[in-house]
Amino acid sequence: MASKVVAAATVRAVTGARRSIPTRAALVLTPAAVTKIKEILKGKSEYVGLKVGVRQRGCNGLSYTLDYVTEKGKFDEEVIQDGVRVIIDKKAQLSLLGTEMDYVETDLSSEFVFNNPNIKGTCGCGESFSI
Repeated sequence: MASKVVAAATVRAVTGARRSIPTRAALVLTPAAVTKIKEILKGKSEYVGLKVGVRQRGCNGLSYTLDYVTEKGKFDEEVIQDGVRVIIDKKAQLSLLGTEMDYVETDLSSEFVFNNPNIKGTCGCGESFSI
């Protein structure tokens, strides 16, 4: 069984002009996200990467989940970028299509941030979203 990496991630709806994201990539990682994933997985050779999913939770309907993963499921999508592997759960593929995964550190927090062009609304705290 996979263990949790983080309990929640921040959600941001992409507004204004849409950035051009390659159509083949279900998820694009920023250099900061790649660096953090490498750091998280360092010394954990039993895991092949991180798995991103969504689940029903929060005041707006859905929230992201991040877990360690030991193998890719039959219908899961796989993103390999700059030497890191991110598996997208089969239930999350349509809601994550074209999303940018970033890692942001501030004085008060550090978290993965999903810049998702598919989001129609978010909650006030930024932990849940609707499509």
